Amino acid sequence: MPKNAIVIGAGIAGIASAIRLNSQGFSVTVYESNVHPGGKLHQKKLNGFRFDMGPSLFTMPWLVDELFQLCNKNPKDYFRYFRKETICNYFWEDGTQFSAASDQETFCSDASNTFNEPKENIAAYLKKNETKYRLTKSVFLEKSLHKLRTYLSNDTLKAFLRISGMGINQTLDSVNASSFSNPKLIQFFNRFATYNGSSPYQTPGIMSMIPHLEMDLGTYFPEGGMFQITESLYKLAKEVGVSFHFNSPVTEILVSDKKAIGVRVGDININAEVVVSNMDVYHTYTKLLIDQIPPKKTLAQERSSSALIFYWGIKKQFPELDLHNIFFSENYQQEFDHIFNKKSLCDDPTIYVNISSKEEEKDAPKGHENWFVMINAPGNYSQDWEELKLQARKNILSKLSRNLNCAVQELIVDEMVWDPVGIENQTSSYRGALYGAASNSRFAAFLRHPNFSKRIKNLYFCGGSVHPGGGIPLCLLSGKIVGDLVKTNSG
Repeated sequence: MPKNAIVIGAGIAGIASAIRLNSQGFSVTVYESNVHPGGKLHQKKLNGFRFDMGPSLFTMPWLVDELFQLCNKNPKDYFRYFRKETICNYFWEDGTQFSAASDQETFCSDASNTFNEPKENIAAYLKKNETKYRLTKSVFLEKSLHKLRTYLSNDTLKAFLRISGMGINQTLDSVNASSFSNPKLIQFFNRFATYNGSSPYQTPGIMSMIPHLEMDLGTYFPEGGMFQITESLYKLAKEVGVSFHFNSPVTEILVSDKKAIGVRVGDININAEVVVSNMDVYHTYTKLLIDQIPPKKTLAQERSSSALIFYWGIKKQFPELDLHNIFFSENYQQEFDHIFNKKSLCDDPTIYVNISSKEEEKDAPKGHENWFVMINAPGNYSQDWEELKLQARKNILSKLSRNLNCAVQELIVDEMVWDPVGIENQTSSYRGALYGAASNSRFAAFLRHPNFSKRIKNLYFCGGSVHPGGGIPLCLLSGKIVGDLVKTNSG
């Protein structure tokens, strides 16, 4: 008889963990409180418009392909994607515009011309980012930081011998400011701190490796939109025998003799040899492990930023916009001060506009576009979100109208809004944080909760609130780490 494994939550990391455990011979059951899979990686349709609700950037697609290959399936039979030639279009209030090319040679030339920076400086910066990634990926991304064997390898030794040159004792902003003179190019590279929900004025300079994921490894678009990542992996999981139960919240992780032995769903106890929580680690402890000693320091960590997202059906097409577009704030440092210190929104936020209908025409009616309009926001600390949303909407519309020389308000024919309160309630993300703990300290990577419990045997954790972090690639890697840990412990 195969051993039973239970996964709590059908987010992208939970599905990936379930597929990996199934490939090891476990009988896997997933319990999800929502009525759909995917967690934040979900979609909604409104009067002919289709919107991806959460993550909109797709990098490292081979991590998705790998799951199909693990099950001896051809990924292209389930899931197709293509690499974008233009990564993102950037806009500043003074009229400066910049299109970031995926080809590195072209990017360096264009950036040099736009920002009046020596091309060789830009190329050297990107090369250093690649080196940081190459030296640290096997340590910080692909293995558990909380197991001794991770540190007993040549990769780890190489990384730590060169750690002083990786900016670990500087902030990302100070690394970028020492690399470039143009404040717009500094702001351009500072933006990558938001990829893990942090501030460039606090997160360590080693995070300058993040642009490498987008600019060298590539930015991609999945045919059918981001939700196809969820759909394809969900289909694969069901085909190989993973069982899913929706609208079935787990109310307790059952523990006996310091060992996870199953879960309670409603008033029914279900036994299992392995339990994996894809639920936010904070709520895993405070709601499902209430009789266990929680890791107080870990749970008290500063939360990452959240988001305020407006989903607009727009009755016009904008040729100057692409799939990804950024409209920068005039005062970037003030924006992050409001988010992390004042727990509020500034009057001039940086705006991200994602338009999937640029690549998938059926996502909007003919002659229209589906705008996913997001600003970084603080988590939910009981602010007056109705007032904040009202003011943010006015500021966003004013800024977009100025930059696009068009009254955007008059073009909106349909609208939905997702705020930190809704994100928290609908995805069980503590305070609505998109990435769990923030990375606003040089030790943040080591302070994230491990992918296993040090106190409770057979209990594992995956998803954006634990190691290695948030975002689709890291969530998929967390599932891989869980699979490796279970395999090692079962062997």
